[in-house]
Amino acid sequence: MLIIGAGFGGLTAARRIARLPVQVTVLDRRNHHTFQPLLYQVATAGLSPGEIATPIRSILKDYSNIEVLLEEVVDFKLHNKQVITKQQALDYDFLIVASGAMHAYFGHEEWEPFAPGLKMIEDALEIRRRVLLAFELAERHKNERQNTDRSSDPDQPPLQFVVIGAGPTGVELAGTLAEIAHHALNHEFRHIDPRKTRILLIEGGPRVLPSYSERLSRKAEAQLRRLGVEVRTSHMVSRIEPGAVWVGDERIAAPVVLWAAGVAASPLGQKLGVPVDRAGRVLVQPDLSIAGHPEVLVIGDLAALNDEAGRLLPGVAQVAIQQGNFVGENIARDLNNQPRRNFHYHDKGNLATIGRNAAVAQIGKLELSGYFAWLAWLFIHILFLIGFRNRLMVMIQWAWSYLTYERGARLITGSDELPGWTESQQPGSERQPEADRAVEPSIPGSRSHS
Repeated sequence: MLIIGAGFGGLTAARRIARLPVQVTVLDRRNHHTFQPLLYQVATAGLSPGEIATPIRSILKDYSNIEVLLEEVVDFKLHNKQVITKQQALDYDFLIVASGAMHAYFGHEEWEPFAPGLKMIEDALEIRRRVLLAFELAERHKNERQNTDRSSDPDQPPLQFVVIGAGPTGVELAGTLAEIAHHALNHEFRHIDPRKTRILLIEGGPRVLPSYSERLSRKAEAQLRRLGVEVRTSHMVSRIEPGAVWVGDERIAAPVVLWAAGVAASPLGQKLGVPVDRAGRVLVQPDLSIAGHPEVLVIGDLAALNDEAGRLLPGVAQVAIQQGNFVGENIARDLNNQPRRNFHYHDKGNLATIGRNAAVAQIGKLELSGYFAWLAWLFIHILFLIGFRNRLMVMIQWAWSYLTYERGARLITGSDELPGWTESQQPGSERQPEADRAVEPSIPGSRSHS
């Protein structure tokens, strides 16, 4: 038995199948499982990587029939029942593919260096570096100008951050960035005022959090605006370049641009040689197997399957967890010569946090917003974190941040450069070229597009 990927689906399947009389090998190109719902907390300096990531070997160490290999899969030979990695060919009787998803730039992969997405620890650390570095470079630049030109205007143009995409990740990033600028960094700089930072959230659809009800979307947008986020819906990004975003014909200068507008399935799905949808997700059978190969099962973000109402199952953790348990049960039925069952998803609700005391929750017909939704979000995410140490550390960090507004992981690592950082668009610049000027604050009613 081979399992590719140690995300929510892969780990759940491994632990369920470990009860059976089979030998299991888990393959992953990284040695850790990442709790993706809290990646944005690492990206915004609220948590350290080790608090949301756990070594795969540590998670599975008590299962004697599970082996873990640090391997990257490059191809499949389904007719031979083999998985090809960079190092070797591995045989299997059953294969579970749970390799997840990646960023999607809708055919504009050239945008990625200027607008990083958020799927892995490395992405979160890069976003953290850019966000914190933008404030540091603005402070340094303002200091240099004041030392060389005593007459420089103290009312500098504000720093601008742009988040593209108003799904849960985009909303979480935008709300937390506003909190950082308006609270966590307040009083720490001598030449710039972080509270003047402008956070712009751009969404191509008509509302934020489109997977939620219209009522909760309105509540979420109102909470974002209270936090100081400027929201543009029904606006499309037409171009991204170093240090700027084009919304229609309008150029918005921004030293930090973050991408939360779309995802695509892992490229491994297309290597299976079966039909995939536009996002690269594998079209699976009702039992999550692929056509012609009942021994190959695809789960999580890589699988495309509709629910009873004909809606595509969302790429969220609870889907992957339920599918991981389900394929384990079906493999047990195979071993006992029993017929397989079809997968039925049980929606336990959705939650999205926006900021301090701000969140929305949709659980069946129950809809919550504000403080009580935020408490529910905190409790559920603590509950599903892997490992007692991680739960304890995250609770301590969150409690400290709530009481003090401090962000405990504000480390800048790596390069000290930002794409497109030029004097013409940074705080302290007295002359901004007309095309580079920041958009005016009258966000509602503007007619450009994301």
